[in-house]
Amino acid sequence: MMDVLQSYSRQELLDLVECFAKNMLALDGVWFQSLEQEAGMNTAMQHDEKVWGIFAALEGKRFKAFLQLPEFPGLEGLQKALPLHFNSLVNQIELRMDDKGGLIFRTVNCRVQSARSRKNLPWHPCRPVGLAEYSSFARAIDARILCEPLSCYPEVTDPTCACSWRFHIPETASPQ
Repeated sequence: MMDVLQSYSRQELLDLVECFAKNMLALDGVWFQSLEQEAGMNTAMQHDEKVWGIFAALEGKRFKAFLQLPEFPGLEGLQKALPLHFNSLVNQIELRMDDKGGLIFRTVNCRVQSARSRKNLPWHPCRPVGLAEYSSFARAIDARILCEPLSCYPEVTDPTCACSWRFHIPETASPQ
Protein backbone atom coordinates (compact mmCIF):
# COMPACT_ATOMS: atom_id res chain seq x y z
CA MET A 1 0.00 0.00 0.00
CA MET A 2 2.81 2.41 0.79
CA ASP A 3 4.04 2.12 -2.81
CA VAL A 4 0.68 3.38 -4.04
CA LEU A 5 0.60 6.29 -1.58
CA GLN A 6 4.15 7.37 -2.43
CA SER A 7 3.04 8.19 -5.95
CA TYR A 8 0.72 10.96 -4.72
CA SER A 9 1.61 14.55 -4.02
CA ARG A 10 1.20 16.04 -0.55
CA GLN A 11 -2.01 17.81 -1.65
CA GLU A 12 -3.39 14.62 -3.15
CA LEU A 13 -2.70 12.78 0.12
CA LEU A 14 -4.47 15.53 2.08
CA ASP A 15 -7.42 15.25 -0.30
CA LEU A 16 -7.37 11.47 0.16
CA VAL A 17 -7.50 11.82 3.96
CA GLU A 18 -10.55 14.07 3.57
CA CYS A 19 -12.09 11.51 1.20
CA PHE A 20 -11.53 8.72 3.77
CA ALA A 21 -13.11 10.84 6.49
CA LYS A 22 -16.15 11.57 4.31
CA ASN A 23 -16.43 7.87 3.48
CA MET A 24 -16.40 7.01 7.20
CA LEU A 25 -19.13 9.54 7.88
CA ALA A 26 -21.16 8.18 4.95
CA LEU A 27 -20.77 4.62 6.25
CA ASP A 28 -21.95 5.74 9.68
CA GLY A 29 -24.99 7.44 8.16
CA VAL A 30 -25.89 4.54 5.88
CA TRP A 31 -25.86 1.91 8.63
CA PHE A 32 -27.70 4.22 11.03
CA GLN A 33 -30.44 5.07 8.53
CA SER A 34 -30.82 1.39 7.63
CA LEU A 35 -31.36 0.49 11.28
CA GLU A 36 -33.55 3.56 11.83
CA GLN A 37 -35.84 2.51 8.96
CA GLU A 38 -35.92 -1.13 10.04
CA ALA A 39 -36.23 -0.83 13.83
CA GLY A 40 -37.01 2.82 14.58
CA MET A 41 -35.12 5.77 16.02
CA ASN A 42 -34.92 4.47 19.62
CA THR A 43 -33.30 1.17 18.65
CA ALA A 44 -30.98 2.88 16.18
CA MET A 45 -29.92 5.35 18.88
CA GLN A 46 -29.18 2.56 21.38
CA HIS A 47 -26.89 0.87 18.87
CA ASP A 48 -25.36 4.16 17.75
CA GLU A 49 -24.45 5.11 21.31
CA LYS A 50 -22.85 1.70 21.95
CA VAL A 51 -20.93 1.64 18.66
CA TRP A 52 -19.61 5.19 19.03
CA GLY A 53 -18.45 4.55 22.59
CA ILE A 54 -16.36 1.61 21.38
CA PHE A 55 -15.14 3.13 18.11
CA ALA A 56 -14.11 6.48 19.62
CA ALA A 57 -12.02 4.72 22.28
CA LEU A 58 -10.20 2.76 19.57
CA GLU A 59 -9.67 5.87 17.49
CA GLY A 60 -8.42 7.83 20.51
CA LYS A 61 -5.90 5.11 21.42
CA ARG A 62 -4.55 5.07 17.86
CA PHE A 63 -4.17 8.85 17.78
CA LYS A 64 -2.51 8.85 21.19
CA ALA A 65 0.08 6.41 19.84
CA PHE A 66 0.42 8.29 16.54
CA LEU A 67 1.04 11.58 18.37
CA GLN A 68 3.36 9.81 20.84
CA LEU A 69 1.50 11.32 23.78
CA PRO A 70 2.50 10.36 27.32
CA GLU A 71 0.13 8.33 29.50
CA PHE A 72 -1.49 11.44 31.00
CA PRO A 73 -1.17 14.21 28.39
CA GLY A 74 -4.02 16.25 29.87
CA LEU A 75 -6.18 18.63 27.90
CA GLU A 76 -3.18 19.65 25.81
CA GLY A 77 -2.98 16.11 24.44
CA LEU A 78 -6.70 16.06 23.76
CA GLN A 79 -6.38 19.41 21.99
CA LYS A 80 -3.83 17.80 19.64
CA ALA A 81 -5.89 14.66 19.06
CA LEU A 82 -9.42 16.05 18.56
CA PRO A 83 -8.67 17.69 15.18
CA LEU A 84 -7.61 14.24 13.89
CA HIS A 85 -10.96 12.63 14.79
CA PHE A 86 -12.56 11.88 11.45
CA ASN A 87 -15.66 13.93 12.27
CA SER A 88 -13.35 16.90 12.86
CA LEU A 89 -11.84 16.47 9.42
CA VAL A 90 -15.18 16.84 7.64
CA ASN A 91 -16.90 19.42 9.86
CA GLN A 92 -15.95 22.98 10.66
CA ILE A 93 -14.69 22.89 14.26
CA GLU A 94 -13.34 25.28 16.86
CA LEU A 95 -11.16 24.45 19.86
CA ARG A 96 -10.29 26.82 22.68
CA MET A 97 -9.43 26.82 26.34
CA ASP A 98 -11.99 28.47 28.60
CA ASP A 99 -11.31 30.73 31.58
CA LYS A 100 -11.80 27.81 34.01
CA GLY A 101 -9.07 25.67 32.44
CA GLY A 102 -11.41 23.51 30.39
CA LEU A 103 -11.24 22.74 26.70
CA ILE A 104 -14.23 23.78 24.59
CA PHE A 105 -14.85 21.84 21.38
CA ARG A 106 -17.47 23.19 18.97
CA THR A 107 -18.77 21.75 15.74
CA VAL A 108 -19.85 24.86 13.89
CA ASN A 109 -21.36 23.11 10.86
CA CYS A 110 -22.35 19.43 11.00
CA ARG A 111 -22.48 17.35 7.83
CA VAL A 112 -24.79 14.79 9.48
CA GLN A 113 -27.47 17.31 10.38
CA SER A 114 -27.09 19.06 7.02
CA ALA A 115 -27.53 15.76 5.15
CA ARG A 116 -30.58 14.80 7.22
CA SER A 117 -32.11 18.22 6.51
CA ARG A 118 -31.47 17.82 2.76
CA LYS A 119 -33.20 14.42 2.86
CA ASN A 120 -36.16 15.85 4.82
CA LEU A 121 -35.33 13.59 7.77
CA PRO A 122 -35.69 14.75 11.37
CA TRP A 123 -32.49 15.90 12.99
CA HIS A 124 -30.40 13.21 14.60
CA PRO A 125 -30.81 13.46 18.39
CA CYS A 126 -27.08 13.14 18.82
CA ARG A 127 -26.59 14.32 22.41
CA PRO A 128 -26.37 10.83 24.01
CA VAL A 129 -24.30 9.48 21.12
CA GLY A 130 -21.99 12.50 21.17
CA LEU A 131 -21.52 12.13 24.91
CA ALA A 132 -20.55 8.47 24.48
CA GLU A 133 -18.29 9.33 21.54
CA TYR A 134 -16.45 12.31 22.99
CA SER A 135 -16.20 10.86 26.51
CA SER A 136 -14.67 7.64 25.19
CA PHE A 137 -12.31 9.49 22.87
CA ALA A 138 -11.16 11.82 25.66
CA ARG A 139 -10.65 8.98 28.17
CA ALA A 140 -8.56 7.11 25.60
CA ILE A 141 -6.27 10.14 25.46
CA ASP A 142 -6.21 10.66 29.24
CA ALA A 143 -8.36 8.61 31.63
CA ARG A 144 -8.85 11.63 33.91
CA ILE A 145 -10.67 13.74 31.32
CA LEU A 146 -14.41 14.24 31.70
CA CYS A 147 -16.74 15.48 28.96
CA GLU A 148 -19.94 17.44 29.36
CA PRO A 149 -22.35 18.55 26.64
CA LEU A 150 -22.89 22.29 26.47
CA SER A 151 -25.21 22.36 23.48
CA CYS A 152 -26.28 19.40 21.36
CA TYR A 153 -29.52 18.50 19.65
CA PRO A 154 -32.13 18.05 21.04
CA GLU A 155 -30.92 20.26 23.91
CA VAL A 156 -29.58 23.24 21.98
CA THR A 157 -28.43 26.15 24.13
CA ASP A 158 -26.08 27.72 21.56
CA PRO A 159 -27.67 28.35 18.15
CA THR A 160 -24.31 29.50 16.70
CA CYS A 161 -23.07 25.92 16.37
CA ALA A 162 -24.30 22.39 15.75
CA CYS A 163 -22.93 21.18 19.08
CA SER A 164 -20.42 22.09 21.75
CA TRP A 165 -18.66 20.12 24.46
CA ARG A 166 -16.49 20.96 27.44
CA PHE A 167 -13.64 18.74 28.56
CA HIS A 168 -11.97 19.10 31.92
CA ILE A 169 -9.94 17.25 34.49
CA PRO A 170 -11.44 17.42 37.98
CA GLU A 171 -9.13 18.87 40.61
CA THR A 172 -9.41 15.62 42.55
CA ALA A 173 -8.12 13.57 39.60
CA SER A 174 -4.52 12.51 39.68
CA PRO A 175 -2.40 10.28 37.46
CA GLN A 176 -2.71 6.69 38.66
